[in-house]
Amino acid sequence: MLDDVRILANGLLQLGHGLKDFVHKTKGQMNDIFQKLYIFDRSFYELSLQTSEIKEEEEQLRQTTARLQLNNEEMKNLSQEMNLKIEDLIQNKIQLQEQVWGLEDKVTKLAIIQPSVQETKEISSLKAFVEQQDSDIKQLLKIVEDQHVQLDRQHNQIMELEDKLSHIELQELLENSFLGEEQEAESNPSAVHKPTAGTHRADGAAADCTALYHTGVQDSGVYTIQPNGSEAFNVYCEMKFGTSWTVIQRRVDGSLDFNQTWDAYTNGFGDLNEEFWLGLQKIYSITKQGSYLLRIELQDWRGNRRHIEYSFSLGGPSSNFTLQLARMAGSIPNALPEHAQLRFSTADMARASSCPESHLGGWWHSECEETNLNGKYVTPRSRGKLDRGKGLYWKPKKGRYYLLKSTKIMIHPTDLKSF
Repeated sequence: MLDDVRILANGLLQLGHGLKDFVHKTKGQMNDIFQKLYIFDRSFYELSLQTSEIKEEEEQLRQTTARLQLNNEEMKNLSQEMNLKIEDLIQNKIQLQEQVWGLEDKVTKLAIIQPSVQETKEISSLKAFVEQQDSDIKQLLKIVEDQHVQLDRQHNQIMELEDKLSHIELQELLENSFLGEEQEAESNPSAVHKPTAGTHRADGAAADCTALYHTGVQDSGVYTIQPNGSEAFNVYCEMKFGTSWTVIQRRVDGSLDFNQTWDAYTNGFGDLNEEFWLGLQKIYSITKQGSYLLRIELQDWRGNRRHIEYSFSLGGPSSNFTLQLARMAGSIPNALPEHAQLRFSTADMARASSCPESHLGGWWHSECEETNLNGKYVTPRSRGKLDRGKGLYWKPKKGRYYLLKSTKIMIHPTDLKSF
């Protein structure tokens, strides 16, 4: 009986020690949880402060843009008034010129016959009046030229401010999305994150233009990069918004024929300092490293500049480089299909469509009436529906064709630290 009591006592003692150890472990785990919650609260507070600062800067930019637009309208009205005045002065000049011609005839006759004092005074007076009118017209023309220069400067400032506003909105959107990912990670420790794009390789080579920028290279130009798992190749890096973008397509004057074969579009063609297509395989080797942003910049034949940005994914060769887009920001209506699987096609490798053959350029087609930024380069002098349909244009779903003078397509990692 005594032995049973001893065994029971020892069991209870061991159970007490086990409970004590469990309590200590539980306290340690709770302390770790409280520390993580504190770190998360502090990070959330810092993000809130950054968001408030961004919103204040955005409001200031909006107010500045509104003032510049108002000044732009006033300058346009003033320019129109001055143009009307100049037209009146030109008409007066024409009339005075006719009078001068008449006087020249009189002067020719007076060379034989001595003019009277009154006629001499009239000629001198008209001559002085004409010279004064010429001087006034020259001054007005100089003022109009200055006004046009100022209008162009105002227009460029407005476009730059609109660009900054769109990037502030994009930055807020990315911050919110990263915040959501952070909260999800806290609740699910086993979540797997997609790798960050634009990192440096172990051997020191840059994975894209953004990574190259962080090494200290901050001038636009042609550089060599080497994405992970790929051979090194040259790209054109454009410095913009305090970072660097990898340019994958550029058209400026129609000097390069974009009606190329599937192999040419896969490997790339053109001069990186002028017109070129980087190549589907090279674009895929960059974008498969992580999440990227696609930015399209357009200029029409009147000098108007617009842009649009998408989040996107690009498949590899086995999927015919399938593209999927989702619009994020921009200053022009969308003209490309969103949330659709778009396979790349060329004239010699059409994918259940004759669009590349009819539009003379490889592109991600789903319908033949869509935008084609690799189409035939057409100037405004060309006429006829067929030429416009084959041309370089931007075509919203509901709207007319907009002929383009230049295009540029660039990519950039969506990692917020890279902006």
